[in-house]
Amino acid sequence: MLWFLVLHIMALVFWIAALLYLPALIASHSGRGSSMIVRSNPHNSIERFVFTRIATPAALLAIIAGTLVFVVDRTVDGWLILKLTAVTALVLCHVLIGLLVLRMERGGEKPLRGWCLAAGAVLCCLLVLILWLVLAKPMLELPL
Repeated sequence: MLWFLVLHIMALVFWIAALLYLPALIASHSGRGSSMIVRSNPHNSIERFVFTRIATPAALLAIIAGTLVFVVDRTVDGWLILKLTAVTALVLCHVLIGLLVLRMERGGEKPLRGWCLAAGAVLCCLLVLILWLVLAKPMLELPL
């Protein structure tokens, strides 16, 4: 069980780091202006690479390892249900950042800095909530 927990924490660190880095990367890309060299393949960007090759596999690994942790440990507490709800919101943020990558690659639209700032703020709030739930483990009763 300890190995699953270590794997879960390592994958979570990579996932969160990539998700926090991507909005900043997208915002900086959208502010470059027209002096940028046009690529032959616009879908070959560092943003897409980070999202598809780092963030998504780390997310899948973190979710699978985290699921194995509480299945093997047989933990079903109120704080865990709230944590899983927050992780679901984190997955939704992951999807929305993927949509930001797609909008950035399309180009020609309004700057995405506001959306990137909002995504970063929501991610930070979710991260603090998840950390608090895991470390404090508040006593919550489950309605049966």
